[in-house]
Amino acid sequence: MLIEQTIEKMNAMKLFGMRDALAEQMELSSYNSLSFEERIGMLVDREWIDRENRKLERRMKAAKLKIPASMEDINYRASRGLDQSLMRSLADCRWVSSRSTVLIIGPTGTGKTYLSCALADQVLRKGYSCLYFRAPRLFSALLMARADGSWPRFLSKLEKADVLVVDDFGLAPLTDGERRQFLEVLEDRSGSKSTIVASQLPVSSWHDVIGEPTVADAILDRLVHNAHRIELKGASMRKQRPQKAKEKGKDEGR
Repeated sequence: MLIEQTIEKMNAMKLFGMRDALAEQMELSSYNSLSFEERIGMLVDREWIDRENRKLERRMKAAKLKIPASMEDINYRASRGLDQSLMRSLADCRWVSSRSTVLIIGPTGTGKTYLSCALADQVLRKGYSCLYFRAPRLFSALLMARADGSWPRFLSKLEKADVLVVDDFGLAPLTDGERRQFLEVLEDRSGSKSTIVASQLPVSSWHDVIGEPTVADAILDRLVHNAHRIELKGASMRKQRPQKAKEKGKDEGR
């Protein structure tokens, strides 16, 4: 009866990890040889891990990354000029604490989105918050927020994210509203938060895509200054995969 009351209180206090660990200790006789201090320590550890996992799940859900990706699964064998030492240095996420920017540049199909999401995944696992947007969706959301009166709330949401990922930047020239609102987003984050920008276009072409020279200069100053650059090259990896799979099938059939 006493243990049932204890479990009920744990449920009421949302100590779910501790509750599960207690149930495990009661079921397995191997825990009987441990001291009270060891057993209570294990209960606390389980609760801490459970809470950290739930926090990570919430951060992952809020980030809305386009694809599941991880730093451990990055393909360094493909001939695309990916600097493994640079990726290792970015994996520690010190670039986030130093409020730096990461620019990922390369032709279509070279893995820019995967690298963006892998870096974002690492950021989330280090305890930081993150938001992912494709540039067209971000600009559309900004314009809509301005029109429906939710602009302050949406701008605050973007500002609070430790890392903002802007994928597919430069697919089309920016309108006057898009570039001015994007500048406002970057201005709020400048010097206080980090940004990842992925684009098919080299940075030298961004000025023309942004448009109006004064605004373009201001945007580039906030993005390019203190930025880590990942510059990819080569053919689309999407085109290479079917051919490799076909060749593998032939080899296996012999």
